[in-house]
Amino acid sequence: MTEAVLLSACRTAVGTARKGALRDVSAFDLAAVVVREAVARCGLPSASVDDVVLGESLAGGGDIARHAALVAGLTHAPGLAQNRHCASGLASVATAAASVRAGMDRVVVAGGTQSSSTAPVSRRRVPGTDEWQDPWSSPSHVSTPDAPNNDMSVLVGWNTARLAGITREEMDAWALRSHQRAVRAIDDGRFRAEIVPVKVTDRDGAVSVFEVDEHPRRDTSAARLAALPALNEEIPGFSVTAGNASGVNDGAAAVVVADAGIAAEYGVRPLATVRAWASVGVDPVETGFAPIGAIRKALARAGVRVEDVDLFEINEAFASVPVAAVRELALDPERVNPFGSGCSLGHPIAATGARMVTTLAHELHRRGGGTAVAAMCAGGGMGSAMVLTA
Repeated sequence: MTEAVLLSACRTAVGTARKGALRDVSAFDLAAVVVREAVARCGLPSASVDDVVLGESLAGGGDIARHAALVAGLTHAPGLAQNRHCASGLASVATAAASVRAGMDRVVVAGGTQSSSTAPVSRRRVPGTDEWQDPWSSPSHVSTPDAPNNDMSVLVGWNTARLAGITREEMDAWALRSHQRAVRAIDDGRFRAEIVPVKVTDRDGAVSVFEVDEHPRRDTSAARLAALPALNEEIPGFSVTAGNASGVNDGAAAVVVADAGIAAEYGVRPLATVRAWASVGVDPVETGFAPIGAIRKALARAGVRVEDVDLFEINEAFASVPVAAVRELALDPERVNPFGSGCSLGHPIAATGARMVTTLAHELHRRGGGTAVAAMCAGGGMGSAMVLTA
């Protein structure tokens, strides 16, 4: 079985939804930017691309991967859009790697795209009634007796905290560290090589270039985080706030996955190798713990021990999620999210998994080798993880 390697990896800077720099850029346009750039960077002719696979979430209909392929000039390459909630971008990279390792394709562009700013706002009719409901409200299998009918995503963070005994103070402390690390990474130029500048035309016609993540807060502090209200003040002890949860964001990321043979033929040095990946399902109430199982499963498939991993990014959909994983897996916190994650960099849902792979691949390349793991929870009781080596 051939190895699946990453020949290039790029992303847009992450924007803050509805009021940020990318608020008027669609998910389709963001996808086209990163797919085009990933192909341009990979060192292979564009004619070698066999397929384009992109994660999407509420993009507005249509095959967003085929759209990006056409705009990028890859008329010969079909497109596959897939949705695994928050893990859609990671699932797309795994799908590409699986096809390459199986020998079905030699070169696949994979990633994800999200425009929360322009995503459709929808409601659904409750079957058997004439009532309409927010599609994100939680069904009974996600709610708990003392927290019914709350926003499903918010319940993930709170259920994780209460079941693991994680305090509000611990969540806020993790979130503060996330912002501080993200700001330091930006100032140190850590993301410069991976970010594709995006030309944005403002509503007044002015053209600007967006190339720096805008969600991290330089001015946040322990006191400011502590002062934020809980997102559900009706539930005693509810500990999720806007500060210790991920942002609502816009962005896209793409990688070129290829078999090691074609990389050698063209003399291209890979950024990293996709060693293994795994996804798991859990009781939806325990969604925030799903990355733990996914990490264990992916590492077992890769034949790698937890203690041999140099770098983890466990997405901060909520700060409680990486805190729980660090405890359960006995991880060194210094190796987890060293450049921030969802609380600071933001969480452009369908793009986040591919963004994580992009950041980790560049860091492994910068270090001259090592092992990294990207992991995240996903709505409905899922978790995914991927092991990269260089």
